[in-house]
Amino acid sequence: MRTDTPVTLYLKDYAPPAWLIDTVDLHVAIFEGHAEVRTRLACRRNPQALAGPLVLNGEALELVSLTLDGAALDPTRYACADGLLTIAAPLPESFQLETVVRIHPDQNTQLSGLYKSKDGYFTQCEAEGFRRITFFPDRPDVMAVFTCTVEADRARFPQLLSNGNPVAAGACDDATRHWVRWEDPFPKPVYLFALVAAKLDVLEDTFTTASGRPVKLEIYVEPGKLDQCGHAMAALKKAMRWDE
Repeated sequence: MRTDTPVTLYLKDYAPPAWLIDTVDLHVAIFEGHAEVRTRLACRRNPQALAGPLVLNGEALELVSLTLDGAALDPTRYACADGLLTIAAPLPESFQLETVVRIHPDQNTQLSGLYKSKDGYFTQCEAEGFRRITFFPDRPDVMAVFTCTVEADRARFPQLLSNGNPVAAGACDDATRHWVRWEDPFPKPVYLFALVAAKLDVLEDTFTTASGRPVKLEIYVEPGKLDQCGHAMAALKKAMRWDE
């Protein structure tokens, strides 16, 4: 459970972000006792904002490595303290920033970010949970296109889910592990990011759009609760039909 005191944010204090993130490429590898998150951000200076350092939010993260355009950053170029990773100027107008962090979802009792529940791993990123997964400007006015590869033990976590559409999957060098890659083509704020690694039952159906295009529908639930999904699937199809 959360024990920190909420902080009130006022509209009068708003300032646009100095840096924008166009794409986010995540690789989340879940192991017993910890997870390793490799993140590549395509950053560019915001022409509508005052120049400044790149400031990323991060809580309960162990920074393993930090590179800018493929080169390791000298420790004098950045500071990591008080929930912020600050990378000092000068910086290029656009660049690729890659971080590797280690987190401990099994110990995450706040249920914010990536946490373990029963026999699976789940995320809760609204309102500011993404900063507990990796370093990022965790604010709703930074919109990015996400790609996420989830990796975990195949037997314990046969379903690996994230935002968007599954575009690739395979076995790891360790044959007991597997991975699935998801791509979400629409820019989103990070509070909408989601990830699941678990053993689940799935109800499958299809929906045909007004133009005749078939759409695959899936609802994932805890094992043994598949008979409770019929109403939800019917409601989903009605909502999609109404939306057209």
